[in-house]
Amino acid sequence: MKRLLCLLFLLPVFFFTEAQVSTRLNSGWEFLRQDLGGIWEAVRPVAKGSPESVPLWKNVGLPHCSSEGNEVDPDNNYYQGPAWYRTQLAISNPYSKGRTLLHFEGAGQKTEVYVYTTKVGAHVGGYDEFTVDITDAVQAFSSTEICRKQFGGKIPVSIRTDNSRDLEMIPSSMSDFMVYGGIYRYLNLVYVPEVSIERIFAKPVLDAKLNKATVQLEGRFYAPGISGNAKVEVLLRSPEGKVLQQQALEVPVKEGSVALTGFTVSKPLLWSTDAPALYEVEVSVSYNGSKHALKEKIGFRKAEFVPKGPFLLNGKRLLLRGTHRHEDGAGVGAALTESMIRQEMLLMKAMGVNFIRLGHYQQSRIVLDLCDSLGILVWEEIPWCRGGLGGEVYQTQAKRMLTNMVEQHFNHPAIIIWGMGNENDWPGDFPEFSESKIRAFMKELHDLAHQLDPSRLTAIRRCDFCKDIVDVYSPSIWAGWYRGIYTEYKATSEKEFNRVNRFLHVEWGGDSHQGRHAENPDNALQQIKPGQGNDERTGDASLYGGGARVSKDGDWSESYIANLFDWHLKEQETMPWLTGTAQWVFKDFATPLRPENPVPYVNQKGVLGRDMSKKESYYIFQSYWTEKPMAHIYGHSWPVRWGNEEELKMLKVYSNCEAAELFLNGKSLGKKKRNSSDFPAAGLRWSAQFQPGKNEVKVIAVKGKETVTDSISFIYQTETWGKPAHLQLTKIAETEDSATVEVKLLDANGILCLDAADYIRFSLAGNGKLADNLGTATGARLVQAYNGRAVISIQKNKGKNVVAAHNTQLGTVFLSL
Repeated sequence: MKRLLCLLFLLPVFFFTEAQVSTRLNSGWEFLRQDLGGIWEAVRPVAKGSPESVPLWKNVGLPHCSSEGNEVDPDNNYYQGPAWYRTQLAISNPYSKGRTLLHFEGAGQKTEVYVYTTKVGAHVGGYDEFTVDITDAVQAFSSTEICRKQFGGKIPVSIRTDNSRDLEMIPSSMSDFMVYGGIYRYLNLVYVPEVSIERIFAKPVLDAKLNKATVQLEGRFYAPGISGNAKVEVLLRSPEGKVLQQQALEVPVKEGSVALTGFTVSKPLLWSTDAPALYEVEVSVSYNGSKHALKEKIGFRKAEFVPKGPFLLNGKRLLLRGTHRHEDGAGVGAALTESMIRQEMLLMKAMGVNFIRLGHYQQSRIVLDLCDSLGILVWEEIPWCRGGLGGEVYQTQAKRMLTNMVEQHFNHPAIIIWGMGNENDWPGDFPEFSESKIRAFMKELHDLAHQLDPSRLTAIRRCDFCKDIVDVYSPSIWAGWYRGIYTEYKATSEKEFNRVNRFLHVEWGGDSHQGRHAENPDNALQQIKPGQGNDERTGDASLYGGGARVSKDGDWSESYIANLFDWHLKEQETMPWLTGTAQWVFKDFATPLRPENPVPYVNQKGVLGRDMSKKESYYIFQSYWTEKPMAHIYGHSWPVRWGNEEELKMLKVYSNCEAAELFLNGKSLGKKKRNSSDFPAAGLRWSAQFQPGKNEVKVIAVKGKETVTDSISFIYQTETWGKPAHLQLTKIAETEDSATVEVKLLDANGILCLDAADYIRFSLAGNGKLADNLGTATGARLVQAYNGRAVISIQKNKGKNVVAAHNTQLGTVFLSL
């Protein structure tokens, strides 16, 4: 594990020797969330108070999303349109004939780059990396009087991004995620000599017995206008950093890939999900007195989807225990920092994840580097998602993004699947919806992927009329959520398994409103007839119309989704033919398609909130998927339970330990052994009578010689309640700079209405600011109550404030802070 943690920090953009540098341009930016009349407005001289001083720009840092939190504003559509960024750079290239580059790790969705008034580059596509060479424009502008007098010798760089709706672009605006704009990944200023290494392609192969490996290396130079030969040195290092082999050669500098050399490794350390051994390839090129080096991590592993069978890694069956990820976070949209990404991926690995589908687009290189070093296998896909099939421009973009994704992430041993699309059976963007044309284009993408990378398989999810084209297929099975009941999951999966050559089930689960719990969570299943199928269909995600389904008629409680997850995980352990699955989704995320969810504009299917706070369900996965001893009593976020005074109530413990003993108010309820086939909670459940008022619960669990404990406390309410009659607003926490308030829905007798799920709207007057637009249950100014209450925090800003909570039926209450 220590070696894994060390590898987390080896995430550079480029590796350089001598004076070569790459700098993240994180600070010194100004931002404008609208369009300009032209580039001149970004660079013209401005006197204070003059007409040229408007529109007003604001200071921001990168990465940055143009939505700026507006993506989950309950009262407005999220921003889709042009935005501008500008800065001034001090350029100092150490090479006499070197190139100066701007390397974008991702910007959305259309990008134009200017040096002063000269357009130096453009890119279409929100998720693939691209580089703009600004060398010539910098050189030309540096010699001008304007550069010296107006800009003090610095270079003005202006960047226009645009995520306006465009039917001839992917992804479709019908996609169930935000199509963000802005420079939402890192932007780097890079200096390279006149001949540099742009890319390395490493092609590792293991023999049948897995005891000998070869790796063939190709390189691509970046050398505009240069021809001739260059000296190249190639090194292979062991996972410990020891140089195993090296070779010097002379190769022609030309466009396209150039064959370099190959190495053979006897008894290689294999890359696996438990021990992700990473070798390192370094290629350096010397030309005209300058040297440039690029390093890549590689791994030796053999991945195989057995036809009509399970998944094998290095010859052994591995059940893929997966989840999904969107680039989205509370308060930042897609502009996640490296530390945020690392935190999320470490939480994922700690939950026991060994597989991830990156939905639904090429993701940050930081994510892929972490998957390599943590041991998480990857399905990565292009953003051909919903809407149908566009014309030539649309299709060209899709093929270009597939090419870029494969080339840019070619060397990652974690990647086992290239995804061609998602839900491509979903019409709506074009008058014509032609299955035959979609099939033909899917075949083009499939063939292109194999041409670019014969070593990996292709896949799609939910497009039955294309399931025979790709190598691996995932149908849409949402047992117990969009269709059917969760106990039908295994039978439905086996039926779908038998329809294709290679089966992998991605996307399953359901929504849960963080902090909402239920004493009888499966009540909604009584309305659903079994045997009606579990395949998601058009309209099932709607909260209106159609047949009974939990997604529409259920309570969206953490309690229900705990049962659904528990059942699925129990069943997956008894399906020897199963390749694996990927639960949807690891973390709640913003979406324009769900304005009426309990947290508006948030898909709430995560096991984490959008702020990375853990829901109860996180620990259910941990209890099935991890080895390190753990125990978690269900209900850490359930402050008040309810029922009759002598009623037996269930207490559940999710644990991977062999046995556990539970204590209620200091009295043992007995010891139980874990049995994963005993639903719910793998047999670690107890029935007991709670005392009115406060109750305390503790568990002691044992695994081998290790003991772990957990405890919770809650209030048991025996008083029954009527319908909500009024609101009560109180302060429940305070620091010098902030306060947290809670509103409760009470009946006419002042009893807390524990099933109340009414919308509450918070507002604030004064110096402070609501901690809203975060897209969480405790960070939204409009939110459904969870068990008759809702919470929000306020930044006081050293002044007087009055917070209000409003419900359309119950009126408004105020609290002075």
